[in-house]
Amino acid sequence: MTLASELIYTRVGSDDKNATAIHLLPWKIQMAQESEWKTRKDRIDKKLRSLNPSWTIIKYTNTLDTTLLQRHAVEEYPTASGPADYALFVNGQLLGIIEAKKVAIGAQNVLEQAKRYSRGALNGTGNWRDYRVPFLYSTNGEVIYFLDVRAEQNISRKISNFHTADALTELFEKNSAASYSRLTSLPIESIENIRPYQIRGVAATEAAMMKGQRAILIAMATGTGKTYMTVAQIYRLLEAKVVQRILFLVDRRALAAQAVRTFASFNTPRGNKFNQEYELYSQRFQREDFADDEKFNSQILPSSYLTSPQGTHTFVYVSTIQRMTINLFGTGSADASEDGDIEEEADAEKLDIPIHAFDLIIADECHRGYTSKQTNAWRNTLDYFDSIKIGLTATPAAHTVSLFKEVVFRYTTEEAIADGYLVDYEPIYIYSNIRIKGAFLRAGEQVGVIDTATGQEAYDQLEDEREYSTEEIEKKITVPDSNRKIIQEIAQYAYKHEGETGRFPRTLIFAVNDLPHQSHADQIVSICKEVFAKGDDFVQKITGSPSVDRPLQKIREFRNRPQPKIAVTVDMLSTGVDIPSIEFIVFMRPVKSRILWVQMLGRGTRLCEGINKTHFKIFDCFNGTLIKYFANTTDIRIEPPRKDPVPIKKLINNIYQNLDRDYNVKTLVKRLWRVDRGMSGEARQMFANYIPNGDIGQFAGELPQKLKTDFTNTLNLLKDNGLQDLLENYPRAKSVFIVAYEQEDSVSSEVIIQGKKPEDYLDSFYRFVQDNIEQIEAIQILLKRPSEWNTNALNELKEKLTRNQFREQDIQRATQLVHNKALADIISMIKRAVNAQEPIYTAAERVDRAIASVSLGKTFNNEQQQWLGYIREHLVQNLTIEINDFEYAPIFERVGGIGRVKKVFGKGFNALINEINAAIVA
Repeated sequence: MTLASELIYTRVGSDDKNATAIHLLPWKIQMAQESEWKTRKDRIDKKLRSLNPSWTIIKYTNTLDTTLLQRHAVEEYPTASGPADYALFVNGQLLGIIEAKKVAIGAQNVLEQAKRYSRGALNGTGNWRDYRVPFLYSTNGEVIYFLDVRAEQNISRKISNFHTADALTELFEKNSAASYSRLTSLPIESIENIRPYQIRGVAATEAAMMKGQRAILIAMATGTGKTYMTVAQIYRLLEAKVVQRILFLVDRRALAAQAVRTFASFNTPRGNKFNQEYELYSQRFQREDFADDEKFNSQILPSSYLTSPQGTHTFVYVSTIQRMTINLFGTGSADASEDGDIEEEADAEKLDIPIHAFDLIIADECHRGYTSKQTNAWRNTLDYFDSIKIGLTATPAAHTVSLFKEVVFRYTTEEAIADGYLVDYEPIYIYSNIRIKGAFLRAGEQVGVIDTATGQEAYDQLEDEREYSTEEIEKKITVPDSNRKIIQEIAQYAYKHEGETGRFPRTLIFAVNDLPHQSHADQIVSICKEVFAKGDDFVQKITGSPSVDRPLQKIREFRNRPQPKIAVTVDMLSTGVDIPSIEFIVFMRPVKSRILWVQMLGRGTRLCEGINKTHFKIFDCFNGTLIKYFANTTDIRIEPPRKDPVPIKKLINNIYQNLDRDYNVKTLVKRLWRVDRGMSGEARQMFANYIPNGDIGQFAGELPQKLKTDFTNTLNLLKDNGLQDLLENYPRAKSVFIVAYEQEDSVSSEVIIQGKKPEDYLDSFYRFVQDNIEQIEAIQILLKRPSEWNTNALNELKEKLTRNQFREQDIQRATQLVHNKALADIISMIKRAVNAQEPIYTAAERVDRAIASVSLGKTFNNEQQQWLGYIREHLVQNLTIEINDFEYAPIFERVGGIGRVKKVFGKGFNALINEINAAIVA
């Protein structure tokens, strides 16, 4: 702030309109008038003496023997360019120069004067491009700038305090060039299980450090192994002796515990665990943070490692930002919470920690800082230390970039999904008038009035009407019926998921708050227990509230044990915590922060092969407004439900036609990964007819490169109708068991199809069919000339429907939602459009009816019956059959093809095929 900005103009006299007086704030007057001598005595000397160990300040005399000086700051020390304000001697060596100015003068450019004194030093300790003293400072008593002149690429930096004599000795003896030389000789690939993009991330970070960058930002999608990559990075830096003392900062004890386990389980290239080669410490945890049978043998960092750092110390310390903030600045400096979800570090205390306590600080999830106080806690703590700082985040924001300067490596969610390391998502809108319009209470209504200080509730009758905005829901007023109906609606999706997959979806619900006596989280927990009725342990609250017993243990149970299946949180599980099996994420809490939104979604993106997780569902309980609001502001592309996914066949054709090829290739790869995770062993065998070993995952990973190096052959494979049909209709993984529950739908929710409600979409489809019976030849054949039914007619029908926004999968989905009939075949849906009394069949049911009709009155031998079985399998996938299919379709080709089938059925073969085709559409 400039001096002018502190001027206060006040009117003097009531008559003279032009008369003014200019006043300076009293403390500004004092600072403006403060001399350099006073600044040195009252500010700089005080700082030097307050360090531990302190600098001894002495005046220069002609008889001074500098070889005897141990930790001395010599005032007015002579150089060839004039006297330096302070010369710093350590063990007889001149290691530093301080140039001081009065407090009213900016300190940064004053380093030029310190440089002049360094070059003019008469008894310097070395020679670096004519500089004789290595460490230079400039200060006005409040702001300090520092420069290490030894390396040419070094630039000056602002530091929070002066270095101690021990710190200067350590800096002076450190040989960074040799350390970085050792680092480059260590192959990154020797790290066990390190992924290709993690190798790129490690290399980019090390390159930035070797260029002299001291603030580095790494942006990697949630769930892609930032912590593992960082452990590998830290191991390499320790091995090369680039750094020795490392602080790994997190913002939750759960994340601290998770990080310690990641370090302890890391396998070094020597075949040891990390903590067998290097000291690994954590902050103090509470015994109640863990289960009674849990082994957690982390070592507590001795306080002396913080207060008296030694050059012989080599270690990693894992701590929360809240604890370190208290260690530096005392109680009252840590984060506060408005929603009741905050962890306390009650046993933390202020310590006297020097600025060189750590060589490297890793700030995990450094995007944190949704409030100004949170941001300040991160900034103040990081700014305190003079160290290299690396920020890890999935969501770079303005405040993280300002702290860490530059993103040196980026790996997005879309890239991770395309590479098969994360799963994608399906959005569902939950409609609630209360959440969108607020609450309107009429005069005469009975309400409960809760004393938020005591929790006592009194009942009252409103004398006047009252209106509450959506912002006030769960803050000033709660509507239990709204919360209950939302949970009941989600329950239907959960039970449906259970019926389809054989497992209840592990569900994470974000509540508005967990405040005493008005906790939205408590209300949601109670409602979930009643609605799901699966016992008290089935649903748990996991927040930082004192009302939660052992929250870290509960997180572990939610991750690893059968119960709880539903966790209700506010903020504690919004970031960093790794629970791969989450399949439902429910937003009952409004979100305004892009960072927070992406972090919350990140709880669902992780792979979980143990349950064949193919994707996760997002429930937006605000009519889809959250999804729409953040649609274009994150690295996660969420297609709103109104936009249906492009069919695989169209994606392939777009690639062939070179229409936005990069985008369509990425989308196709993502779709293939979804198939890989959801298919059964039977499907793998079927895919083996097209792809080696039926390995869709490997094919997906290699596809972009194949399209670059062998475009024609790869496209020929992708355009194969059999493969395309299989990609849409592959057998899904079998369910182990099914537990289904019926719940009445008393709350509105939407699975939007092409921007319409399912019933409206189906009505528009029916109208389209009715209006185009005479215009579309395939519909005429299907309805009026069944004997002409063939593959061309079916393909024409699908093509015309798709072109008019009636994709087969969309019509099937709408039919399932409206008529409770899954996987309706296209023929049934066309017939139903014309005649509402027509039954709806699946493809399998239709084919079985046709085969039975054709077989009536005929006798087939065993081999003919086997071939009818092959024909049935083909028809279930295709709903029509051609003579040529027996020559090219794999199911026929592997048992003899056209030649064999003609011998089996003889002269009646062609007639049989025609009869079957006609029976299919009968």
